Amino acid sequence: MVILGIDPGTATTGYGIIETNGDKTIKVIEYGLIETSKDTSAGKRLASIQIQLSKIISDHKPDVLAIEKLFFATNAKTAIRVGQAQGVMLYSAAIAGIPVYEYAPGSIKKIVSGNGRADKLDIQKAVRKFLGAKVRKKKGGKTHFDNAADALAVAICHITNQNGKI
Repeated sequence: MVILGIDPGTATTGYGIIETNGDKTIKVIEYGLIETSKDTSAGKRLASIQIQLSKIISDHKPDVLAIEKLFFATNAKTAIRVGQAQGVMLYSAAIAGIPVYEYAPGSIKKIVSGNGRADKLDIQKAVRKFLGAKVRKKKGGKTHFDNAADALAVAICHITNQNGKI
């Protein structure tokens, strides 16, 4: 099974693709970012997210998409923008015929790290524990590895949720 995990955002969306064959081994296929410029209009940013995500789906043909549920933050404007981006992501999966599973942030943290209130560094450590040393911050430039690590955590959460404890 190939799982595409998504940590939704408007400026930076993390994605992680992992594969498991049911024997409790997990292989990292790819991880990275879908980025849009803050200087671009909202509509163009959403279109860019859809184009980039559709290419990832086309290239890797995931069996499922696992996405972090929108956590309503104190900034309503940001929450609305992220919700719009998440809608585009759900649309892209629907067009490709991929089932979508949504997980709450606290559930992802609890399943992956054992602590429902884990911080970004705790999640990165837990993801590396599951996936090994090959999952590292990429060198050079702006990486936002925490977004990609969060996306990989969503994918790991899905496997755990589907198969029981890893």
